Amino acid sequence: MGLAAAMLAALLFLPAEDYVAEGMKALDANEPAQAEPLFRKAVEADPKDYAAHFNLAFALIQQHKDTEAIAELRKTLELKPGLYEAELNLGTLLLRNKQPADAAVVLKEAATAKPKEFRPNLYLGDALLGSGDAAAAAAAYQAAVDADAKSAPAQVGLAEALMRQGKPEDGATHFRAAAALDAKYRDRLLEVAAEYEKNRRFGDAIAIYREFPENAHARERLGALQVENKDYSAAIPNLEQAVRTSPAKENRLALADAYRMAGDHQKEIAQLQAAVAAAPDDFDLHMMLGRALRDQRQLGAAAQHFFAATKLHPDDPKAWNELASALIVNENYVEGLAALDHLHAMGKELPGDYYLRAITLDKLKMKPQAVAAYRQFLATDNGAAPNQEFLARQRIRIIESELKKK
Repeated sequence: MGLAAAMLAALLFLPAEDYVAEGMKALDANEPAQAEPLFRKAVEADPKDYAAHFNLAFALIQQHKDTEAIAELRKTLELKPGLYEAELNLGTLLLRNKQPADAAVVLKEAATAKPKEFRPNLYLGDALLGSGDAAAAAAAYQAAVDADAKSAPAQVGLAEALMRQGKPEDGATHFRAAAALDAKYRDRLLEVAAEYEKNRRFGDAIAIYREFPENAHARERLGALQVENKDYSAAIPNLEQAVRTSPAKENRLALADAYRMAGDHQKEIAQLQAAVAAAPDDFDLHMMLGRALRDQRQLGAAAQHFFAATKLHPDDPKAWNELASALIVNENYVEGLAALDHLHAMGKELPGDYYLRAITLDKLKMKPQAVAAYRQFLATDNGAAPNQEFLARQRIRIIESELKKK
């Protein structure tokens, strides 16, 4: 047995009235593990001694034995209702153990007992906010702020409670107050900007995002909202900075969209190419890049990305449709017809596919088959593409005339 253990064993045979005194000495020496058995002896000697239960709870708290400490504090309050220190400690323990509703019950008692005190009101605000009562939480946090206006956590709590009540302007005021006290809270103001965005108050959101030029997310959101407002020249530098700071897919796509809307398709394609290079197995990226290349008449390159998309999702008809169209318009008729055959095998052909098949067969001099495909297109299109329907009828008439001459 070590010296400390031997001394503790000797203490456990002290007269009953000395257990509390010795336990307090152990606590003062920051030795809660030695204090615990002494206070247990005091409780055993007098189970109705609320102070012994309270001191035992304190020793247990110091050792993070929360479940036992909660039980001892409840017993303390059973023996001594309204004991402020027990209510405050029990409330904070319940909060620590994610029981905000139970914490709120005892912390209300503590705050009522000492309404001008900072701690019970701050913890009560935390408990009420955690249990979903934002209005009552705001009142508690306001009392905490009144008690100590220089408490950043109280200002933040009040801001959160106000935000949950749909009061972003008031929330912003207290987030700013918290940030002035402690810079680590500065980014919480971005929550207000996000709330403004959600409510389509884009001008207010933009004003806040402009305060964070060093924040990649804020720059990205600022650029995105400027795109929404069709202010592409202002959006592009912010989105470019967001990409430099964080070249994530979302940032590259936002920048590519801004370039597209500004008419700078070369830079749009460059961003999409970079995104594909970073995520070569992303089906959607290949489709986006393929369509951007197609729109710029870079059909061979577009077809390569549509083909890559068919490899990633072989059962997706959109990729096969785009591939067939790019190949056929680029006069790769045999490969385009193979893509259409794949769509036919999937049972996913659209009227436009019949038209593509018809013109492909026409180009390949497969005239009877071309006529059949033109007729299938006319039977299914129902006036959706009148120009193509006109051309189809013209070609049927011409081909049938040619066939009759043979």
